[in-house]
Amino acid sequence: MNDLLLRSDEGEALSMNLQRWLDSTAVEDEELLGKAIEPVLDVGCGPGRHLVSLNERGIVAMGVDASAHAVQMATSRGVPALQRSVFDPLPGTGRWGTLLILDGSIGIGGDPEALVCRGAELLRRGGLILVEIEPPGARTRILRARLEADGEHTLWFPWALVGIDSITELAAACELEVKEKWSSGMRWFASLRKP
Repeated sequence: MNDLLLRSDEGEALSMNLQRWLDSTAVEDEELLGKAIEPVLDVGCGPGRHLVSLNERGIVAMGVDASAHAVQMATSRGVPALQRSVFDPLPGTGRWGTLLILDGSIGIGGDPEALVCRGAELLRRGGLILVEIEPPGARTRILRARLEADGEHTLWFPWALVGIDSITELAAACELEVKEKWSSGMRWFASLRKP
């Protein structure tokens, strides 16, 4: 498959790193996973690369993804994953130690506040949301998008991009604290804590 693009309805194309999703975890992923508190829920887990790494560390983790194909790929790698929306009823509500919202998954549903606040509901006190976001200067925005590859495309769906400059406001809206913000491997991350 050629490059996977996320294209907005205004014509802007953002490259999606499909190969990164299919590969093993990168150095920056491993650094981030070292901050995780068990048990871990990977939101929008895709093919499960973060789950595999957590499993190898002996950390209890599960994934959730709306895509049947993604869940099949994850479970074929020997990691547990459920096909459903993060907004559906999930096991362990209020008891998760960490939620991962990585690889663009902050865009799910086009409403980052609803997603992060749902994450806060799933966490126990002291739990963390580890989230990947856009670099400084990138504006937070809601858009309609579709995935395109090899001359084919999906239907339009709501999506969001969240800049690191907006993460404190987003966390506060969901009664979370920003514990840390950092950059690694040309990617940007934040750790949000439930007090």
